[in-house]
Amino acid sequence: MEIRALDETALADDVLMREFYELGKRSELFGRPQAPFWDFEEFLGGFRSPDSGERQELFAAYDGDRMVGNAVLWSFLLDNIDKAWFHLNVDVPYRRRGIGRALVERVEQVARDDGRSLILGDTKIPVDERAGHPHRLFAEACGFELSNVEVVRHLTLPVPDDQIRAWVDEAAPRHEGYTIETFVGSVPDDLVESLCVLLGQLAVDAPTGAVDFEEEVVTPRRYAELVATTKAMGRDRYETVALGADRQVVAQSTLAMPLKESTEVYQWGTFVHREHRGHRLGLATKAVNLRAVQAARSDLTLVTTQNAETNDYMVSINQRMGFRPIEDAAEFVKRF
Repeated sequence: MEIRALDETALADDVLMREFYELGKRSELFGRPQAPFWDFEEFLGGFRSPDSGERQELFAAYDGDRMVGNAVLWSFLLDNIDKAWFHLNVDVPYRRRGIGRALVERVEQVARDDGRSLILGDTKIPVDERAGHPHRLFAEACGFELSNVEVVRHLTLPVPDDQIRAWVDEAAPRHEGYTIETFVGSVPDDLVESLCVLLGQLAVDAPTGAVDFEEEVVTPRRYAELVATTKAMGRDRYETVALGADRQVVAQSTLAMPLKESTEVYQWGTFVHREHRGHRLGLATKAVNLRAVQAARSDLTLVTTQNAETNDYMVSINQRMGFRPIEDAAEFVKRF
């Protein structure tokens, strides 16, 4: 078995990337066949789009000419430079042969050589198997400990418009003086700076378990890259924001809506500035954004989101809107 680092030439090779994608799909849908999974176009768009805030490195394990496992390592460049994050897959017929452990050791070594002192990884686990699931046992055998648990939730679409209107009307009396606006793609230039500040606070204010994060550096350049990545993935970015009297963004909710045949929507974040909480801005932006997406496409069937199980405020909003828990997204950490 050989582990190869995949360079930019490999990343541009559609055949090789198809093999990388299909292995990941088989691995991640094993035991969870109904889970949403991005299509190949979305995969390519996400992996081939630049992000000036992190470095992406791909690795593949081979048995002869056959790819039997792979991993992706993301290293933060503008903040949290003591940390790196990775994701790992081993093809189902090749498990329990040491391939996963070898890939873990490889990405750990790369992270250590880069001066990182902490590495994180994640996996999906059934809610009722959190303690003894093979993925957790594997992580612990590799020296990782459970750091955080986010609960994956699904909302079946369509939601009746009168129900969405009820949520909007419920929140409205609590946020007088604020305005709610929705944009498709990028927000206007005059809102980018304050939106970037808000997005950067998420890593600090949202629950992150056993790992503390620094505020993320989200520059206008990075925001433009995020918008371009969404487009490259074949999705539209729906951004509903709450604006204060000075037209500064104080709350936001983002949905990624597919432009082609897929009918599954992804919730990419809902967040309220720490100085503007208590005004039902989270519920308001989330409900208005959902209404905008449903107005754009009547055939959508599902919204997927996830939040830390200790994020009581956002969990309560999701429960109020009818999101149902599906599985755990378990995060693991190892310190060097």
